[in-house]
Amino acid sequence: MADFKYEIINEIGVISEGRSGWKKEFNRISWSGNEPKYDIRDWSEGHEKMGKGITLTEDEIRSLYKILDEEIKLLDNNK
Repeated sequence: MADFKYEIINEIGVISEGRSGWKKEFNRISWSGNEPKYDIRDWSEGHEKMGKGITLTEDEIRSLYKILDEEIKLLDNNK
């Protein structure tokens, strides 16, 4: 596999941390110099290694927000 480049533009937040110290993070990343996209994936300390993840455009992140907002409302109503 050829090397590829990435630049973390914004470290938005940590979603969770595993026992191994890897963190599931929500960031904006530019992959191979392209327009930055939103990204959710596991990272080792110092962002030296990464796990599989999902990359979303601005439109996709807005759609996901609406879906999550509705799901949270359902969860809150079931308490």
